[in-house]
Amino acid sequence: MRPLVPTFRSGDERYYSDTCDALREGVQRGEVHLSARARGQYPGDPFPTDDLGEVRTVGYWNANHDQSWGLDWHRNEGIELTYVTRGRVGFGLEGQDHELKSGDLTITRPWQRHRLGNPHVTACRLNWLILDVGVRRPNQEWKWPAWLLMSSEERQYLTTILRHNEQPVWHANDEIAFYFHRLSDVADQYAFPTGNSQFKLYINGLLMELVSMLKAQNPSLTPSLSSTQRAVELFLTALPEHVGHEWTVDSMAQACGLKRRRFSHYCQQATNMTPMAYLARCRIERPCHLLRRHPEMSITDVAFTSGFASSQYFSTVFNAHLGVTPRQYRKGVRSRYAVTASTEPADPIPASP
Repeated sequence: MRPLVPTFRSGDERYYSDTCDALREGVQRGEVHLSARARGQYPGDPFPTDDLGEVRTVGYWNANHDQSWGLDWHRNEGIELTYVTRGRVGFGLEGQDHELKSGDLTITRPWQRHRLGNPHVTACRLNWLILDVGVRRPNQEWKWPAWLLMSSEERQYLTTILRHNEQPVWHANDEIAFYFHRLSDVADQYAFPTGNSQFKLYINGLLMELVSMLKAQNPSLTPSLSSTQRAVELFLTALPEHVGHEWTVDSMAQACGLKRRRFSHYCQQATNMTPMAYLARCRIERPCHLLRRHPEMSITDVAFTSGFASSQYFSTVFNAHLGVTPRQYRKGVRSRYAVTASTEPADPIPASP
């Protein structure tokens, strides 16, 4: 398993993009063909220079039979466009599943948790582009690459649509299909520096056609999707995945780009709890869930998965807050089970020392 590499930092928070290990392994087994240019931990041949630095990965895979792998729930550090050239494939976003068919386009924002495969990828050819526009939260300012040729009005229109409408699946027009095909050709025949110029040309064309397609469909807009309240709600939703971090109220607020008092206000609006009370609940709810639903996991595995540095420390914290050991809890002893955390705990559960 490749180590996760931080792709974005905001204060003490670190965001991670998918390593795509399952895809890499499928390629190594000869199950799927991959052609891509990439940066960081994405699979594919690396770009030779920092030119096109905003393009995190561009390319395609071709799976001519059903696969034994899928890309599990993850987030990316850029706007992700995928296009199904042939076949069908399962696609999930924020817990909702879709079946993509030939001609379907997906638009995924960096803060949206998604997966490909249900749980495995079926026979399909899938194209993609992940473009980093400098945002990780919906209320941040978008920074499009300087090499984009769109007018300022077109950039603003596209930004507004992508911030205020989160529809994940669209049926692409022929022009969008054309540009994805051209991007595939460049990935197949890449030669520097011509390849970078061709990528720029076709990405410009793709995004301008995306603007035209969206204008023609006139999607409804919801300005609250880019609000600070939504940014805090998304952070709180993702917090159970990062319970091992040494969070403070200040670092949580900084991860949302807010001051301590304002973050606390929005947290209480969303959860009816103070930030530390909500964090304490997350740090106990996750291992409780694992202990209930995964009897095959050892106590040590539950501790590490929940962000604790050792099973001994985990057992101490668990017993202090629930009155039973993790082993007793698993056996059904819940004499002092109080995970709701409706009031501020006297001693908020710290991260592993």
